[in-house]
Amino acid sequence: MNSVPDPRIIDAVALSTPESESLRFLPEGPLPLPLADCVSWVGIQHGSDSQHGSINLLNLATGENQTFDLPGRPGFAVACSGSAKGESPTRFVAGVERALGIFDVADRSWTPFCEGVDADVDNTIINDAVVWGDNLIFGTKDLDFSEKKAGLYLYRGRDRALIRLRDDQVCSNGKMIRGDGSGQLQLIDIDSPTKKIVQYDLDIEAGTIGAERVLVDLTDGSGVPDGAILTPDGAGVIVSIYQPDVAEYGETRQYDLTTGRLQCVWRTPGSPQNTCPALVVVEGRVRLLITTAVENMPGENRAQCPQAGQLFLADTDFADPAAIAAPVFEWGGV
Repeated sequence: MNSVPDPRIIDAVALSTPESESLRFLPEGPLPLPLADCVSWVGIQHGSDSQHGSINLLNLATGENQTFDLPGRPGFAVACSGSAKGESPTRFVAGVERALGIFDVADRSWTPFCEGVDADVDNTIINDAVVWGDNLIFGTKDLDFSEKKAGLYLYRGRDRALIRLRDDQVCSNGKMIRGDGSGQLQLIDIDSPTKKIVQYDLDIEAGTIGAERVLVDLTDGSGVPDGAILTPDGAGVIVSIYQPDVAEYGETRQYDLTTGRLQCVWRTPGSPQNTCPALVVVEGRVRLLITTAVENMPGENRAQCPQAGQLFLADTDFADPAAIAAPVFEWGGV
């Protein structure tokens, strides 16, 4: 009888970023940039009463972080095409409140190109996304985390069409796209309160998704799956677990998508609310960057979680830096 190996346990190390309480409130969406050692991430909301957030550019080698305030709360930001090799991108496609637009960090301008997302419901804003060429798959979230009214959307670049794929999610999170070798695309998706990682066949040209299939079921655990990414070979998923209760550490986990087996756990000491992971290359090594949050922590809990809201960096078993691609939105202009 073959025994199932225990998952590998790796402790992540807290970075000095973010340095302010406002930026520690809700960091999410880290992504590698096409510039050595550099990443972007978003501060979704700069405090419980804040109505705006930011795009942040972090150099992991030097620790320098630049913050660019946005005119609302962003769910995601992805670098646009057009930057020269070795240069930091200046333009980012972002979902802010209920609009998609381009933010230019050079002049801090915001240019919406698709507005009125979730126009027929109240109290939702754009959340997580994934890019595929000039297409965006993104979701929204109910700000009360209670009603199944948030949308899952395709913004199709070829005709600039906004297509709603689902209208019954609560907090639409981790988004990934992979192929099966036959040309068929698959969308991997998380609606956090369901505690399930699911997959649909995705047809961008037709603007449709197929039937839902559960890949990983996390309903037995106390935490909630948040942001997620694929492993470099597409066979596994790395998902951050948002633990709402006080805990000694938070967890970001790797699961095999065929078997659902837990393969690795990255722990974030003193910070239980993991929000998003990203595989990044730092000084030639593949590392895992994890964002964590302070959001919804009562003061007594915050005192017991001293590193809440920090970004963390951890070792990985992924050996090939060339396999870590910086996502880019193929933007052709408004």
